[in-house]
Amino acid sequence: MRYSLLAGGKRIRPALCIAACELFGGTEEMAMPSACALEMIHTMSLIHDDLPCMDNDDLRRGKPTNHKIFGEYTAVLAGDALLAFAFEHIATATRGVPSGKVVRVIAEVAKAIGPKGLAAGQVVDIANEKNANVDLELLEYIHLHKTAALLECSVVSGAILGGASDEQVEKLRVFARCNGLLFQVVDDILDVTRSSEELGKTAGKDLLADKATYPKLLGLEKAREFALELKHKALNQLSEFDESRAAPLYGLTEYIASRQN
Repeated sequence: MRYSLLAGGKRIRPALCIAACELFGGTEEMAMPSACALEMIHTMSLIHDDLPCMDNDDLRRGKPTNHKIFGEYTAVLAGDALLAFAFEHIATATRGVPSGKVVRVIAEVAKAIGPKGLAAGQVVDIANEKNANVDLELLEYIHLHKTAALLECSVVSGAILGGASDEQVEKLRVFARCNGLLFQVVDDILDVTRSSEELGKTAGKDLLADKATYPKLLGLEKAREFALELKHKALNQLSEFDESRAAPLYGLTEYIASRQN
């Protein structure tokens, strides 16, 4: 569990959670248990995604994947344990937040990774490897569920903890969904334009697996244009909020759009 969780990474999901909480007057301390839990869940998804029965990858965050070090059964159980511990941590470590809001966050997280979220996206993704008929609509479904759902949950959870109204939560839900899709489009672009050393994971693996990607369906330049559209749409959702408080969310969006690994 520690090997993968503490291996590095961008920590975008916890950063989004904390930034969204602070946007509405909440504190880092209020959001930190959920932020840490979201990173545990993200790490679980990476451990499982790298397994031979899924993407069969050897490199993650610049290090050998979990199953390469500890074996497949330990990797599966490490992911399972991180998933369980994430919910325990939200429920037992959150302070200064009404219990009803904590329950709402737990429900958001569960939905984001369950049969209407990450798990659904992963199933459809694997089922459509080598499918030449994948179109943009299906590709968007995969990535809205496999990638965007957890980013969306991170922002929404932070907003709930910080005291956002239902209307404000939905505004940030759109912001986060755009960022989640943006993250994946940029990921697809980097996969075909950067080396494994630069990425810290295996470059070109989607091409080798014959998966549909945005550069494959749109072409590289159109994929870059689509990423720019998503960035602008995300940032537009923040226009009604206090600019200084929203600054971290603006900055994180710019980072997601311009990252190089």
